[in-house]
Formats: sequence, C-alpha cells, structure tokens
Amino acid sequence: MVCKTIIGGSIPPRVSNLSSSLFTVSPFALLLSWNVLRPFPLTLPLKTVPKWERAPANGPLPTLFASGSNWSASERSKGLNRMKKVTFLLLALSVFAFPSRAQSVDASLSYSYFRLGGSGGINQNGVSGSVAYNPNRWLGIVGDFGGYHASPLGVSLNTYTYLFGPRLTLRNPSKINPFAQALFGGSRITVGSGGGSNNQFAYSVGGGVDIGLLPHLALRPQVDYIGLNTPGSHTNCTRVSAGLVVHF
Repeated sequence: MVCKTIIGGSIPPRVSNLSSSLFTVSPFALLLSWNVLRPFPLTLPLKTVPKWERAPANGPLPTLFASGSNWSASERSKGLNRMKKVTFLLLALSVFAFPSRAQSVDASLSYSYFRLGGSGGINQNGVSGSVAYNPNRWLGIVGDFGGYHASPLGVSLNTYTYLFGPRLTLRNPSKINPFAQALFGGSRITVGSGGGSNNQFAYSVGGGVDIGLLPHLALRPQVDYIGLNTPGSHTNCTRVSAGLVVHF
C-alpha cells in the first residue's frame, strides 16, 4: 500500500511526518550521542612515551612560557636582578634626559656702582658682566667679571674682580625670575701709573631679578656684597648693577 501510494505521487501523512521528524531530530541526536560517548573514547594500544620526550600539543613553546618550566630559584633571582638593572638604567636615563631639555646659557652686561670700603670708602663706577651655563631650570654655573674706576685726588684707582660659583634661579611662568648666588675668586687693585698693584682673594654674596622684556631679553637689577681679603686686612665692598641679560 505504501509503495503504491509513493509511486502514485502521494505520501501518506504518517510516512511524511516520520521522514520530516527524522531529518529534524537527527542533528540533535548526533550531538547527544557525541556528548554521551565522548567520556568513553576508543582506546587503542599506544606506545608509552616518556614525559620528557612528548611533544607539546600545540607545537614547541619557548622555555620561559612552557608548562612545567624547570627554572631554579637562583635563575629566577638572576632574571629579577636583570629586570631591576634595566629599570634603574631607564630611570637614570630619564632623569638625565629631562634636564637636558632645559639647558640654557645667558650673558649679561651692566653698569655697576662699586663702593670700595665701608664708611670713608671710595666710590667707583664701571662695567660688570657675567656668563652663566644653566644645566637645568634652577641651577647655574656663573663666571662674573668687573672693572671699576675712580680718581680720588687726581690719582687713578682701578679695581678688577673675577668671581665664579653657583647661582640659584626661581623660574616661574611670570616674567619675573629672582636669583641668588655665591661666588669666589680674586680681585686686583691698581693705583696710578706707577703706584703699584695688589691682588686679593675675593668672594661675593648677592642676587637680583630678571624682568622679561622680550622672549630672550630681560632687564637685570642686581646687588652684591663683595669682600676683599689680603694678609692682615679685610675690605668690605658693595656693588649695585643694572643692565640687560640675553638668554640663549
């Protein structure tokens, strides 16, 4: 009956439903059977391979990331020490790199009033200048030079100073940057054309302020105490200066 019906072109409802249900259920049946049978794989006689001869399932891995790495404690400590050294080196390079971007040089030229001695001293006028190398924003290495002249009672009297030392500058976003310095060096005093000369140890403590006028040009008023020492004597001096400074 079924064959005749199929040959005649019609499929009984029972057979149609059965075939459709087979095509519909079969994928799920296969999946179910796989999940059921998976815990019981087919065992075949295999050659026993020592653990150290087995190849990794996903190909060879670097020793550092391989499971069961045999690193000893000493090797791990050596690796940590290398990492610490590399980190320290990078930090050191960064420390020296950042200041290098702030390096600058400035040069100044000023008129100076110089008081040679305290009360009863001699007023001199002259020129002073300085050159400073700034390895970073706040520290500078300064060379300061000056020459001052007076003619008391018609006698030529000249004083020369040459001083070196550190300068600290408080740089800020404004155009006003104060600074202080402590310098050490020497001085030379000459009297008349044949009156002789005298050399002294000299030092100074003072400061001033740079008032920005243009991006690389500033006005610099400055006041310094300068001490002149000779064997058996000491001379107190004061210098007041005003001039221009160029920042490179």
